Amino acid sequence: MQTVYIETTIISYLTARPSRDLIRAAHQQITREWWENDRHRYELFTGQMALIEAAAGDPEAAADRLAVLHELPLLMDSADVPALAQALISATALPAVAGRDAVHVATAATTGMDYLLTRNCRHLANASLRDKISAVCRAEGFRAPIICTPEELREVVE
Repeated sequence: MQTVYIETTIISYLTARPSRDLIRAAHQQITREWWENDRHRYELFTGQMALIEAAAGDPEAAADRLAVLHELPLLMDSADVPALAQALISATALPAVAGRDAVHVATAATTGMDYLLTRNCRHLANASLRDKISAVCRAEGFRAPIICTPEELREVVE
């Protein structure tokens, strides 16, 4: 079974109150549908950074996010995670402001995850950054996960 690292934005979209913004509301709905219908096809994992990010903000919303994350196995960060995260930033595969995103990628890569599922299209599920992220991971001796959104990680059944 293929493995998926669940990044914080997935849980945020999954547990948030429905948005009045039509695009955000659609993304919330697609995320919920993926969670209900497709997640069972994969082994799901999360990382320490996701727990840290999910715990921030409104206490009630944080509790909802953490309740979902605590159902997932937690990947242990190795000594390779900080070095790979720094390499991603140093090589400008990710911008300096995306340090936490670099940790998500590094955690997923160093633990051999097949996919990193995210709603972060600015720094993670960004076509212009994917090749750079993969190249840095390879140069550091790791295989980058396929970084994608729930729309991209849906099995087509005909």
